[in-house]
Amino acid sequence: MKRLFQLATALLLVSFSASAADKKHILMIAGRPSHGPAQHEHNAGVQLLQKCLEQGVADAVEVKHHLNADWPSVEEMAWANTIVIYSDGGGGHPALQGDHLQSLGKEMARGCGLVCLHYAVEPTIANGNKEFIDWLGGAFEINWSVNPHWDANFTELPAHPISSGVKPFSTNDEWYFHMRFRGGMKGVTPILTAIAPDSTMARGDGDHSGNPAVREAVKNKEPQHVAWAVQREDGGRGFGFTGGHFHNGWANNDQRKLVLNAILWTAGGDVPAEGVASTVTEDDLKANL
Repeated sequence: MKRLFQLATALLLVSFSASAADKKHILMIAGRPSHGPAQHEHNAGVQLLQKCLEQGVADAVEVKHHLNADWPSVEEMAWANTIVIYSDGGGGHPALQGDHLQSLGKEMARGCGLVCLHYAVEPTIANGNKEFIDWLGGAFEINWSVNPHWDANFTELPAHPISSGVKPFSTNDEWYFHMRFRGGMKGVTPILTAIAPDSTMARGDGDHSGNPAVREAVKNKEPQHVAWAVQREDGGRGFGFTGGHFHNGWANNDQRKLVLNAILWTAGGDVPAEGVASTVTEDDLKANL
């Protein structure tokens, strides 16, 4: 009887260890606050998305986060199956400080996933542009891409794990578009695509507001990809999402599910057929603002 108990205990421990080993490790990096209340709420947004992941696929993931642009240790970076960055971009991008781009590159080379949300899809041309286009499949490029606020109507979604359980939806956000993608869209799958209205070109030309190329594209009603996925040659996966300016956007069930699915997919996890389920209350949205 004692031997049977010992055997059962051993099998349970092996099962538990295997289950723990199978979990996907998600490392989330939030930038510092940079706008008024409920805008660019990087810290609150990362903590909300973590809560939703742990609510929907607790058995499949282990999630850690860093706030206020704190950069993870070498050990934490090596631990991650995917790295999520929700922050300001440009010269203030946390991934472009010090040796962080090289640190990130080391993890990308081993096939780690990468997710960049909103402004975090924008490196600088001099620093990070080439790498982000490779790792994410696309990036915001000044004097080419633009950042207007507009109502984007996503009427169709592709057959992709990231769109599992996601219904067509529409939201008002600072949806960046006219992104710089990999040549020939190699390995890239557009996930959210919409026609930008003429009102998006109401501003004058500027490094973020307009240029002849984007004006021609909007005039011709060319579809604009504002979220996309890439399967990289190194086996890693990337996801770029240009929305996320408004914290209340995470209350939209379909927008939130899409991003949660993408995080799990880039980590190499299996996305449930109906997507990552989660619920968000008013109190959840107010937490950590």
